[in-house]
Amino acid sequence: MKKAVPQAAEPEKKAGRKKSLGFRFWEQRYLFLLLLPALVWVLLICYAPMTGLYMAFINYTPKGSGYFADMANSAFVGLDWFQYFFSTDFLKIMRNTLATSLLTLLFSFPLPIILAICLNEVRSNRMKKFVQTASYLPYFISWVIAANIFITFLSADGVINNLLIAVGLTDEQILFFQHGPYFWWIIAFANAWKVLGYNAIIYLAAISGISQDMYEAADVDGATRLQKIWYITLPALKPTIIILLILAIGGILNTGFEQQLLMANDSILDYSDVLDTYAYRYGLKNGMYSYGTAVGLFKSVVSFILVMGANSLSKKFDDDNSALF
Repeated sequence: MKKAVPQAAEPEKKAGRKKSLGFRFWEQRYLFLLLLPALVWVLLICYAPMTGLYMAFINYTPKGSGYFADMANSAFVGLDWFQYFFSTDFLKIMRNTLATSLLTLLFSFPLPIILAICLNEVRSNRMKKFVQTASYLPYFISWVIAANIFITFLSADGVINNLLIAVGLTDEQILFFQHGPYFWWIIAFANAWKVLGYNAIIYLAAISGISQDMYEAADVDGATRLQKIWYITLPALKPTIIILLILAIGGILNTGFEQQLLMANDSILDYSDVLDTYAYRYGLKNGMYSYGTAVGLFKSVVSFILVMGANSLSKKFDDDNSALF
């Protein structure tokens, strides 16, 4: 007598049947309706202006017949504007941009981590709140006010010069805004001062997510404060540090337009002129719209490549997969 071979249960056709795209759209129509205003906003505000990138490849000249009509009637020049940029002021502008950006990264990246760790170790809540507020306050100050503060403090008869003379570090006034290399350090310090408290709060939020059981276990084992910071706090901050570092590398060409424009002067133009101010001066003030667009597009493409490169390196060397995407 033959034994019956057990048959596998046939899956339900209904469960395995894929819903069509139109059916799923109709099923979630109210969610898409809620999403519609945000989608329209993104298309109009973020993507529609990107049509102006075409200006980098033409010799755009406003003739009063309308924006799109003027673009359509302008001569196509291909990569001529990029070649012109690379053959004229490229090295000087990139030197100033990278010098300012790298110095800014040197100050503004590690200092918030140090501040957040120090605040986490403070036992007095009143002192912790005071330091948090004092360090976070500059983030809300307009660059117009902040630039005037730095210009006043670093002027010939300002507080810094008087202090340096009083302690005997110099015998004469230092004209900080007349020496080009000084300007790089001033901008870097100003940028770090502005975002110190804001970035520290991000790290404090990450620290607050660390389980207290790990610190208690370390106390039982007799670990010192420095050992707990090195073996518990910093490893827990690693994903946050990597993500913010990727974003910082992507924005390494963003030296800050407002502070550069407000604190620079013609006597140090060879040191203060960066990609943002260069594109503004030629594109808007001199009416070379296509040239300014080409410089801005170059900056955007390089920033995108830097973000993708930093993210790829993070995936390759970080076992915890703390990459941005």
